[in-house]
Amino acid sequence: MRILSTFSVLMFMLVLLSQCTNPAPTPTQAAAKELTPEEEQVYLDKGKAITAAAFAAMSGKLSAAMETGGVAGAVEYCNLAAYPLLDSLSKANNATIRRTSAKLRNPKNAAQGWEVEALAAFEQAKTLVREPKPRVRQLDDGSVVFVAPIKLQPLCTKCHGTVGTDIAAADYEVIKKLYPDDAATGYVPDELRGMWAIQFNR
Repeated sequence: MRILSTFSVLMFMLVLLSQCTNPAPTPTQAAAKELTPEEEQVYLDKGKAITAAAFAAMSGKLSAAMETGGVAGAVEYCNLAAYPLLDSLSKANNATIRRTSAKLRNPKNAAQGWEVEALAAFEQAKTLVREPKPRVRQLDDGSVVFVAPIKLQPLCTKCHGTVGTDIAAADYEVIKKLYPDDAATGYVPDELRGMWAIQFNR
């Protein structure tokens, strides 16, 4: 009986040891498997379609606001309507859609979490004269994120170009009134302005 008891104790110890050295995967770990090339392409296509729709909607509204109210009207539109528009698109696409930049106008757009690294990579590509490309990756929690560069369009220099040259002094006073800590000026057309950041809910 003593031999049997000793054997039972040893087996119990071995089971405990195996559980310590080889823990069962958590739900998060199980969900964090790498994307297949086919899945990557699906999310790339989704991200490109969403950002194209967002850009078309925002640029159309901005152009209309500028035609009726000049630069001041366009800036006020951005201040009041840009977030509700992106929120609406986010809900429609079961995703979180944001814009961020290294030179912020609205502090609410500051890069957060995984966006910090992605934005730094785009900025580095700019300094190395490499063309930034849209990218997809999976986070540790299993969610999929899409990033794409935002380049300055010629019309945008009226709000994001050089103060005193592209941006009239009176217009910049309006910008500073709405965004006291503005740093989003000095850009030229086709320069990297920031990035789209989309996190898909899975």
